[in-house]
Amino acid sequence: MTGNHALLTNFVEKFLGTVCFGNNDFAMIAGYVDVVIGSMTIKKVYYVEGLGHNLFSVGQFCDKALEVAFRKSTCFVRNEDGVDLLTDDRSSNLYTIDLNEVASNSLTCLLAKASSSQSWLWHQRFFHLNFTTINNLMKNNLVQGLPKMKFEK
Repeated sequence: MTGNHALLTNFVEKFLGTVCFGNNDFAMIAGYVDVVIGSMTIKKVYYVEGLGHNLFSVGQFCDKALEVAFRKSTCFVRNEDGVDLLTDDRSSNLYTIDLNEVASNSLTCLLAKASSSQSWLWHQRFFHLNFTTINNLMKNNLVQGLPKMKFEK
């Protein structure tokens, strides 16, 4: 589940029920989205407006052929080659991953390391910004020198 608009791509608006939080407040599941983390996309993540944290199930990572491992104080998400893609520490019995930190520290694009396509080159130049946002930058003429084209995977 996510409430972060910055991570959204391919939003499908559809009432899917409600979520009850630990303080007994309820929120509506307003649809589902694809969440882009660097160049990795997690599909069909519930969108809950106002949710303060991104919550992913282990199954969502496993569906992407990733391995999830928990140790006493650390959580690891690894690719099939055993390379750590995401890691973070346990705090108050909760394993958390700061997606902003992951995006800023990501030095390589995990899915397209050597792409010659214009879309992927601009994606890499913008520090792995998602394609929807790059298209919005182009559409609104916000970046000088950005080619007039549709940016896509």
